[in-house]
Amino acid sequence: MAKFRVLITVTTYPLPSRSYDELVCTAGVLEDGSLIRIYPVPFHFLEYHKWEWVELELIKHKHTHDFRPESYRPKRHDLSDLVVVQKIGTEQAWYVRKQACLKNVYTNLTTLIHDSKDPKNVSLATFKPKRLIKFIVEDDEREWKEQWLEQLKQVNLFTGGANATEGPRVPVDKIPYKFKYQFEDEAGKVSTMAIEDWEIGALFRNCLAAAEGDEVIAVEKVREKYEKDFMQNKDIALFLGTTLKHHRARHTNPFTIVGVFYPPRQPQQQLL
Repeated sequence: MAKFRVLITVTTYPLPSRSYDELVCTAGVLEDGSLIRIYPVPFHFLEYHKWEWVELELIKHKHTHDFRPESYRPKRHDLSDLVVVQKIGTEQAWYVRKQACLKNVYTNLTTLIHDSKDPKNVSLATFKPKRLIKFIVEDDEREWKEQWLEQLKQVNLFTGGANATEGPRVPVDKIPYKFKYQFEDEAGKVSTMAIEDWEIGALFRNCLAAAEGDEVIAVEKVREKYEKDFMQNKDIALFLGTTLKHHRARHTNPFTIVGVFYPPRQPQQQLL
């Protein structure tokens, strides 16, 4: 058990899993640039603390439960010992964020997948694609399956609260679409991965509310950001992570996109 200083960079949208405590997790960067996964975390954590340096006590997950070297759990499930040290802004084209997040970057997906196998078992990585090819939107199941609803209840994944001002307590919305990026790595390998982070799910929900329930408009707003803005104007890197289920099964590619890093693209003369 030890106290860690972590820059929170990723919070994932709730995903069903065999073990309910894996539903909600977050990830971040340590001061040496290595990555760390923290789960389970309370639901309210998902909406706060991103891009904050925090300090808290963490315990390594037992190898029999989670063999991935980056996986830790909070000593205190309610995170009552968490201290916010510093908020990191976007000044100077995300300079400080880039200094923290881009110390160890993969550019070859084959190399990363090789490192995900024994003995390294890498399960979190910052990945810089050679280029993003396209943003993909696919229909998905519209409602949580009954067994997944039970999992959500076990980890208290509800919006609203007991107070009338907070609205009724209902399970966090199921996003009825899969959002994906297709991209090419430095070797020309083309891959398509789902984007599973909290940010894109929250964006869809906010756009849906603003559009008074019109999903066509909401999806178009998400597309405007992740396709038209990000692909044209941002210097994208991807935070990739594995689920325990897929990693343990040694899938051909166990990774999904758990976060998108999108500093502004710099004019060429500023990069020289």
